[in-house]
Amino acid sequence: MDSAATRGLILRSHTGVAYRFDPGALCLELLTTGGPGPYRRYEVLHQPADLAAWAARSRLVPTPDLRIRDPEVADARRLRDALFRAALAHTRGASPAPGDVGVINAAAAHPPLAPAIGSDGQRRWAGPADGTRLLATVARDAVGLLTGPHAHRIRVCAAEDCHLVYVDTSRPGRRRWCSMEHCGNRHKVRALRNRRSAEG
Repeated sequence: MDSAATRGLILRSHTGVAYRFDPGALCLELLTTGGPGPYRRYEVLHQPADLAAWAARSRLVPTPDLRIRDPEVADARRLRDALFRAALAHTRGASPAPGDVGVINAAAAHPPLAPAIGSDGQRRWAGPADGTRLLATVARDAVGLLTGPHAHRIRVCAAEDCHLVYVDTSRPGRRRWCSMEHCGNRHKVRALRNRRSAEG
């Protein structure tokens, strides 16, 4: 039903190669827009159009017709950074910082985007769709992930030079890479090269 969820995000490596990445949750999709500290250099949320463009690429179906204000973009960056730190804490088996939990809870306390069935029988969004409702939807997704049965499966890609965060929803729970197209394939190529070198 959710084609965006099965398709995943299309990202580009530092060499410009496009690859598919499915972090497994709406809230983790937001982490691909930048982040705190050293991830600030990847920042893409500068103006309302940037947040709307992210929503259009996300697993939200259909794409909401958003009316976003500048302060809501700053709120999005604040929520994303808190989510980033909270998710990384989970990968270490630690509890998120109280300040980050507070940011997530405050965003989740607002009314979220409201799904509805349209007159044509298709899914749509009812009522106003602004940045605050968008972020409430993301924050509620984060609450569900961080307190749910997959919280212990939040992981960082195993590649040393990749910091993408995902939740492993596979049945065996053995996912190691952000994407088999990208980091998984690079690992296989590197392992094959090392094996050939050892044999030669």
